Amino acid sequence: MIRILDKSIADKIAAGEVIERPISIIKELVENALDAGADSITCEIKNGGKTYIRVTDNGSGIKPEEVKKAFLRHATSKIESLRDLDEIYTLGFRGEALASIAAVTRTELITKVRESKTGSKIILHGGEVIEETATGCPDGTTIIVTDLFYNTPARLKFLKNDGAESGLIIDFMSQIALAYKDIKFRFINNGNILFSTNGDGNRLNTIMRIFKDVEPKNMVPIDYKSDKMAIEGWVSTPAMSRTNRGSQIFFVNGRVVKSKVLEKAVNLAYRERLFEGRYPVVYIFLNTSPLDLDVNIHPNKREIRFNKEDKIISFVSKGIVDALNTETAMVKASNLFKEDTNKTIFKDENKIEFYKEKREEEQQVDIKSLLSKIENKSTEVKEVKNTYDEISIIHNRSTSNIPIIENILETIPMDSEKEEYHKVELTIEQPVLKPFDFDELEITGVLFNTYVTGVINDTFYMIDQHAAQERIFYEQLVGEYLTSNKAKQYIMMPIMINLPLSKAIDNENWLAALENMGFTIDEFGSGTYKISEIPLFMDLKEAEDFVNNFIDNIKESTDFTNRVVVDKLIMMSCKAAIKANDVLKSEEITALIKDLSNCKNPFSCPHGRPTFIKLSRYEIEKMFKRV
Repeated sequence: MIRILDKSIADKIAAGEVIERPISIIKELVENALDAGADSITCEIKNGGKTYIRVTDNGSGIKPEEVKKAFLRHATSKIESLRDLDEIYTLGFRGEALASIAAVTRTELITKVRESKTGSKIILHGGEVIEETATGCPDGTTIIVTDLFYNTPARLKFLKNDGAESGLIIDFMSQIALAYKDIKFRFINNGNILFSTNGDGNRLNTIMRIFKDVEPKNMVPIDYKSDKMAIEGWVSTPAMSRTNRGSQIFFVNGRVVKSKVLEKAVNLAYRERLFEGRYPVVYIFLNTSPLDLDVNIHPNKREIRFNKEDKIISFVSKGIVDALNTETAMVKASNLFKEDTNKTIFKDENKIEFYKEKREEEQQVDIKSLLSKIENKSTEVKEVKNTYDEISIIHNRSTSNIPIIENILETIPMDSEKEEYHKVELTIEQPVLKPFDFDELEITGVLFNTYVTGVINDTFYMIDQHAAQERIFYEQLVGEYLTSNKAKQYIMMPIMINLPLSKAIDNENWLAALENMGFTIDEFGSGTYKISEIPLFMDLKEAEDFVNNFIDNIKESTDFTNRVVVDKLIMMSCKAAIKANDVLKSEEITALIKDLSNCKNPFSCPHGRPTFIKLSRYEIEKMFKRV
C-alpha cells in the first residue's frame, strides 16, 4: 500500500540528509551569515554542539513577514530560476538548512533588519512553531539551537564524544576564518574563547592566531593570475612539512572544499622537493568562474567537481612552483643542518634512501627468471648449497630471517671440452633451523657511521643502526604502554609544544596514551602543553620529536582503546631514533646490540626494513673469484 508520509516524518528524513552532526549545523548557519553580508560573526558551542549552538552575525537580517517562511523547506532568497544554478556565487542556495535544523532540534531565531525599529523572535521545536513575537535586538541575526536529535534519539549514538565533535567544528571555524580575512570571527567553546580574529585583511596574521604550530618564517605567499582564474594564499617551504595532509586546506570561490584535483596539483608542485611520506602545509584560495565547476554534487556542498581538471591542476601547480622558486622560499643555512627530521631537507638522507632502495632491489629474487636463465645456458648444476635457506622466509628467530646479499649462487660452467650439455638439476637442502645467538656476535667495526659490522663463525653481518634503534624504540614504547610502572626521568627545562586547536581540544585520549608511554604532560594555555617528564630511554630531542609525530598522526577516527590502533600510531611516530651517520661509541654499539637482542622481532624495523643483512664466507670468496 502506497501512502503519503506525514509532514513531521518527511521533514525528519529530509533533515537526515543535511544534518549529520553538530558541524553540519554550524556550517549551514555560518555560511548563511556570510551570505547575509555580515562582517562580524560569533559562534558558541557547548558539549561539542550537542546541547547548545549559537551563531550571531551583524548581517542584513530577515524581515518580520519572512521569518516564518524562512523555515519552510526549499525557501531561499539566493536563486530564482534554473539559470541561477549555473552561476552560484552564494555559499547556500537550496533553502533546506533552517528547515532541516529546526526539524531535529529546539531552535530560536532572533533577527532585525536595519530599517526596522524592532526585531522578530521565533521558537520552533521539532519544526513546529511554538512562539512568534516582536522583540528588541541589534541588527543582524542570532540563531540558538539546543538539544540536537532530541526527537530522534537513535541518531545520537552515531555522534562522537564531545571533544571529537568540538574538533570538527574548530577545524571548520578555523578554515572559514582563514577564508574570509576581512571578517571578524570569534569562537567560544564551553565558555572559553578559543580564538578571535580582527578581520584586518592580513591572512598570515589569521594563520598565526589559529594555527599555532605553523612557523611564519617557513611560509611563502602565492599570488598568481591567468585567464579567468586566480590563486592566492600561503604554502610552506620544504623546510616545514607534515606526516599527513591534515594541514592542507583548500578554498574554491570562498568555499572550504575537499578536492583530489587540488591535492594532485600540490603533489605535482612539491615533487622532488620533499621526501616521500612528507606533505607541505598549504592554505590555497582558488577563484574561478562558477561556470567551470559544479558545487551541487553533495548535500553538504563540501565536495565539488571541476569541468576541466587538467587545466586546474596545471594552473595551481604553476602558481605554487612560482612561489617556491622565489628568494623568500630558499632554504636558510640554519635549516640545512638541523637534527629535526621534520624540518630538514638537505642531508645525507638522499643518499641513504638511494642506497636503501638499491640494497632492497638486490635482496629480491626472481626464481623463475633465474631458472630460465640457467636452462637457456644449458649449464649443469653440480651443487647449489643451502639454496632453500637463502630464498626462504622463516617466521621465527633463526638465521633464515636475515636477508642475504646474493640469494642464488652462480652455477658451475659447462664442460667445454666435450661440449656436452646436461639437463638442469636443482638440489635443495632442508635448512637446519637455529635460533640466532646475539652472544656469539663479535662486533668488528662500523661502516660509514651507519652500519655496525660483526661476524659469527663463517658469516659476516651488517646491522643498520637506525633501523635497529627504531625497532628498539617501538618495542620499548609499546612495553611502557602496557606496564603500570613507568620508567621516567625528570627534565630541568620542560619541553613546550604548540598544537592546532582542533587537536588540543580533543586531548583526553591522546594525552592519556602518551602518559601511558612514560610522558608527563600538562596543559599550559590554549593549545600549548608542557612536558616535564619523559621516558627513561629517550633524550630531550627524541622525546620532543616523538610527541610531535605521534600527535601529528592522530585522526579523528582513532580509537585509543584499540591496542592495534595505538601500536600503529607508535610505529608511525617512531622516527626519533639513532640516525644514519650518527657516530656511536663502542659502549653505545654494545648497548644497541644488547637492546636489539631483547626485542621480539630484532630482524626488521617497525616499517618493514631489515635491521640485519648477512654474507657467508663462501659468498665473499666467490666475489673475489677464490672459489
